Amino acid sequence: MVCFCFLVDQKIVVRRSKAAAGMCSRCRRSARVADMQTVTRFCYIPFYWKSWKAIVCSLCGNILRSYHK
Repeated sequence: MVCFCFLVDQKIVVRRSKAAAGMCSRCRRSARVADMQTVTRFCYIPFYWKSWKAIVCSLCGNILRSYHK
């Protein structure tokens, strides 16, 4: 019996961002509103992606709040 193992990975990409009011709870830096995109790939071929908005720290990248469409 032959078993194949395929690589599946998921990457989160920041498409656009702009300044927002508020601070990060970890590092006390400014927050940004960002348009995020999650891309899931199977054998290096993207087969699923989802766009959503999030409030992200500008220094450490911590996602403070997310808004899924």
